[in-house]
Amino acid sequence: MKIKISRQSIYLITLSTILLLFVVLFSFLVLIPEGKKYREHRVELQKENKELTKYQNFHDETLEVYKQLQADNRHVIEALKSPFNIERFEKLHKEHFQTLIIAQKEKMADEETFSVYEVKTTSHIHSPQSFYDFLDAINKSEWVIGINFPIHFVRDGDLIKSSFTMRVYAAEKKPEKEDLNVSELEGEE
Repeated sequence: MKIKISRQSIYLITLSTILLLFVVLFSFLVLIPEGKKYREHRVELQKENKELTKYQNFHDETLEVYKQLQADNRHVIEALKSPFNIERFEKLHKEHFQTLIIAQKEKMADEETFSVYEVKTTSHIHSPQSFYDFLDAINKSEWVIGINFPIHFVRDGDLIKSSFTMRVYAAEKKPEKEDLNVSELEGEE
């Protein structure tokens, strides 16, 4: 008994076997190892996305706090930016004293971000209430000023003479590249 198979069928079976063998080898040598790498990369990407989300949320929260602080402290920020003018200061606060003399002290090494002024005043009062009114007026002024202790009061008849030092805080001028505002921070997102 002879089985008769045509030449075309033999070619077709041979080609099919070769293709099947190629698919099996391709699957085991290329697809399965690359699939494992793909799963590893996908897991790594998910971890990085979670970390990115965490940092993005932290950035958003910090930016919101920054905006809120900037809005709440607009007066202080503007006060730090405004230059101190001795004549304007004397004109604004002369009403609290009979005489008001301000002299700028020499800058020391630890006083890089502020200026120190020696203030001598003379008041025609029986109590230091006008001095306290002066302190209230300083709190509402356009500059950030710190009054340093000791404050010396000396009675001279009906006059009370006082002397103290004050520090006028002012922000240093930064180069424009370092001077960030909210719109630049939002542009980074």
